[in-house]
Amino acid sequence: MRVVQNTQMELGEIDVSQIKFDLRSRDDIPKILRGLQHLYMNEELRHSVFALLESEIAPKVDKSTGRPGMTLWSILVCGVLRLDLNADYYRLHELVNQHKTLREMLGHHLYDEDKKYVYQTLVENVNLLTPELLDKINQIIVAGGHALLKKGEGVLRGRCDSFVVETDVHFPTDINLLWDALRKAITLTAHWCERQQLSDWRQYSYNLRQLKRLMRSAQNKKRSKAKTRQDKIDAQVTQAHQAYIDQARSHLDKIQATLTKLTATASTELLQKIEIEGYIKHAERQIDQIERRVIKGEVIPHAEKVFSLFEPHTEWISKGKAGVPVELGVKVCILEDQHQFILHHHVMEKQTDDQIAVSIIAEAKKRFPKLNTCSFDKGFHSPANQAELIQHLDQITLPRKGKLSKERQAVERTEEFVKARRAHSAVESAINALEVHGLDKCPDHGIDGFKRYVALAIVTRNIRRMGDILWQQDVERARKAKEKSLKYQRTA
Repeated sequence: MRVVQNTQMELGEIDVSQIKFDLRSRDDIPKILRGLQHLYMNEELRHSVFALLESEIAPKVDKSTGRPGMTLWSILVCGVLRLDLNADYYRLHELVNQHKTLREMLGHHLYDEDKKYVYQTLVENVNLLTPELLDKINQIIVAGGHALLKKGEGVLRGRCDSFVVETDVHFPTDINLLWDALRKAITLTAHWCERQQLSDWRQYSYNLRQLKRLMRSAQNKKRSKAKTRQDKIDAQVTQAHQAYIDQARSHLDKIQATLTKLTATASTELLQKIEIEGYIKHAERQIDQIERRVIKGEVIPHAEKVFSLFEPHTEWISKGKAGVPVELGVKVCILEDQHQFILHHHVMEKQTDDQIAVSIIAEAKKRFPKLNTCSFDKGFHSPANQAELIQHLDQITLPRKGKLSKERQAVERTEEFVKARRAHSAVESAINALEVHGLDKCPDHGIDGFKRYVALAIVTRNIRRMGDILWQQDVERARKAKEKSLKYQRTA
């Protein structure tokens, strides 16, 4: 049986609303917990969030039966804390089992020290959160944040920009991608042989070492700075690469022969065979590209290149930043309001800024109808975007590229345009905050994991923003109380 949160308090348990924080603390944990505490204490916010958690976390599973698992509130708290601290699951595992204030937030008390979270339990439960669920929760949190600032009736002024969230991959080259494919194909085939008691790949560790030695030789020849004739260096590079791909082909032929035997003896393990054949196709593609590029001197079209075998959604992105020639990941576009809450985001799979400018505003307007102005940078400009955005917003600040006409110069020199243009750079602060709190590199696997990680980072950032506001209010309240106490003592 899985519940949202235990309603019956036990002996020694502290109600979430009674948790006290040290206002002198400069650590991250108290402030994010303060935001979560407000989310729990505000009855309207709590009911809305709990209803979503109950209906959309594992919707096909009957939550009224079975063993008691993590409460749905605990899942949200753990996910938010992981992103805010930019922590991996090992640190999260340590914190939820040892951090006193965090355990109080999770609903534990002084006498249940034996109730510990298992590492795999945390991983599996946090992964139950979906991007769609997190997007709905984010809308509730932003509305709650506006109410906290008493800005719910005002118009919203947005600023929109994109940045790259890196994937957890190494720098791709033809030869190391071929190594990745063969390493996985050989290892999986060898382990399958061991289970079926076949001796075809009993020396697979030695085979891998020999293959890696050839790969390193090809790398070193390419990087060589020896003072010899260029034609001689080119010949050595070609020879090293040819030896590498010849050995790779030999291993691929042997894997194919072994798969024929294994399929005959273990016909039920079709998924294993499909996985190995997938890595074989990757290896064959990389061999072909090495031959074309190194031996035949061809230029490989960008569309044919793969930048990671394990994270295939990874893109090669060059934004022209100083000192950062290329980034490996996926671009994410965010829309922030003047109160520093992120209203909406969009994961840009193989998309450019100008392709998503209209859609992100249209989606944001559905969620927040009071959004009536927005600023962009030049990357979002296109003639069609200029025409369509004005249908959604009262004012758009979208500078055009290239030489401007006199009419356009007059528009971009108006007081409103200049003021919005100057305020636009504040979105970089939001991007930096996201990167510091977990969104610099995504450790989760697959495009689904990437989208979940990004959506959770947006929710976390907005909860943290609520926590910062409340923290400032608490500090100011404590300061006034202290001044009042001192004044009373002086007059007494």
